[in-house]
Amino acid sequence: MAKNTIKLDKSNYFVKGFAYVFISLLALACLIPFLLMLGTSFTSEAAVREFGFNLWPKEFDLLAYRLVFENPDLIIGSYIVTITMTVGGTAIGLFLLSMTGYALQRPDFDFRNQISFFIYFTTLFSGGLVPFYLLIVKILGLKNNYLAVFLPGLMSPWLIILMKNFTKSIPFAITESAKIDGANDFRIFLNIILPMSKPALATVGLFLALSYWNEWYNSMLFLEANVKYRPLQLFLYNVVNKIEYIRNSAASSNIPPMDVPQETMKMATAIVAIGPIMLVYPFIQKYFIQGITIGAVKG
Repeated sequence: MAKNTIKLDKSNYFVKGFAYVFISLLALACLIPFLLMLGTSFTSEAAVREFGFNLWPKEFDLLAYRLVFENPDLIIGSYIVTITMTVGGTAIGLFLLSMTGYALQRPDFDFRNQISFFIYFTTLFSGGLVPFYLLIVKILGLKNNYLAVFLPGLMSPWLIILMKNFTKSIPFAITESAKIDGANDFRIFLNIILPMSKPALATVGLFLALSYWNEWYNSMLFLEANVKYRPLQLFLYNVVNKIEYIRNSAASSNIPPMDVPQETMKMATAIVAIGPIMLVYPFIQKYFIQGITIGAVKG
């Protein structure tokens, strides 16, 4: 049986060709900054001062990476803390967010509109830093505790709204049919709603993982210097600050800091920080666009 083919005229070929060229250039424009950062991280500081940033190192040098990994015990511990928080926070956060979103879109759930408004209201107005700090330190007593960094990232109003809008696209008749068959609400949620919510779970999971991986602000507020292993971003932030302090001290003493990297150190810490998390996106790419699109369309 012969296949039906659609013939394209010249204008269609032109549009497709233009689209491929435009998307390729856009992808290259997104890739160039990363390659520039990677090339600069392997360049000597003197070459950066003389030639600027380059895609390919003018003078190959690993000094920046040697300084970053100067204390392997600390950086390995920071990696373990960050990975544990990212994996655990993403898993627990997904479970809580999906349950909240599912409950808020159920027509038979009383006060769902009032609770939804309260959640939305928190996106417009915040209590501020001082009440948040007092809550964590004075009321919960989580100073120098990893839970002070872990707990605030579990729930996000925007992610709750995203999950609610996605689960609203699942017909409520499916839930009613499962109830007729004798399934309770939690079983319906686990065996029906969650498998049908893979695109939304992938989208929300990526946002959660990125927020935990890039966490440094709460760590700086609640984890003091006596905490040996701090999250990776805060550890790298402190490494860069120490290098800048050394350069400033040398400059104030009229000593030229020629061998102390600054720009290359920043690039090296960025590569160390973003390398592992870049491996997550390819595994959820097919769900990501679908999840964020459906969640945005529904009202």
